[in-house]
Amino acid sequence: QVHLVESGGGLVQAGGPLSLSCKVIGSTFSNTAMGWYRQAPGKQRDFVATITSRGSTNYADSVKGRFTIFRDNAKNTMYLQMDNLKPEDTAIYYCNRPFDRWYWGQGTQVTVSS
Repeated sequence: QVHLVESGGGLVQAGGPLSLSCKVIGSTFSNTAMGWYRQAPGKQRDFVATITSRGSTNYADSVKGRFTIFRDNAKNTMYLQMDNLKPEDTAIYYCNRPFDRWYWGQGTQVTVSS
């Protein structure tokens, strides 16, 4: 069974940075696209960013220029570097494959104070 373990969330003031990690356990990682998603209370889970197996990236308009998605295939880990955080970025952040999704993990809470 594949496990997705998100970490790195926390409380940060608006304008500050935060880095998230996604560890994939129990499956190969290097040959699949991956993505970050987020869900605020009472809202749908939204697309944040994706990265292909070759490193090509795509971002939601709301985070473009502020967030950067990376992957380290040797470590089976994907990262999201978040800069200039805004209160509207507050959500639980999840990782998963854009296609043929694994079961969702628990996510990691990001809270941005104004």
